[in-house]
This record gives sequence, C-alpha cells and structure tokens, in this order.
Amino acid sequence: MDKKDKRIRFEKVASKRVQKVLDTLDLLSNCANRSNYDFCERDVEQMFNEITRHLRDCKNAYAKALSTHEGKKGFTFEK
Repeated sequence: MDKKDKRIRFEKVASKRVQKVLDTLDLLSNCANRSNYDFCERDVEQMFNEITRHLRDCKNAYAKALSTHEGKKGFTFEK
C-alpha cells in the first residue's frame, strides 16, 4: 500500500472513529440530567479520570509513532 493510499485510509477510518467518540461523549453528557440520574462528585471524578487516562494513552501512542517514524537516533539513556 503506498503512502497516498495509507493517508486516504487513515483519514477515512480516523474521522469516523473520532466522530464516534464525540457522539458517545454527547450521550454521556445526557447522563448529567439530575431529573433522570443520581450520581455524586466521586462518580464524576472516576469517570473523567478514566477517560483522561485513556485519552493520554492514545495521545502517547501517536507521539511515540511520530518520534519513531522520524528516524532512529541511536541509543541513549532516558532521563
């Protein structure tokens, strides 16, 4: 698969997946309606801590892929 095909595939797949995440977050926001749901501050903290952790892991995966793709720079100890 050439670079152009990979880019087209990425845009198609990633845009659908991002939209799915956004739509799901909109659905989660609906649960903030106190008339229909009972929750406490701890519940909200747990939910958003987990979401934040997964978002950070995902972002780190992209950062790692980008730094690896830029070329190997040889061995160095991490600080």
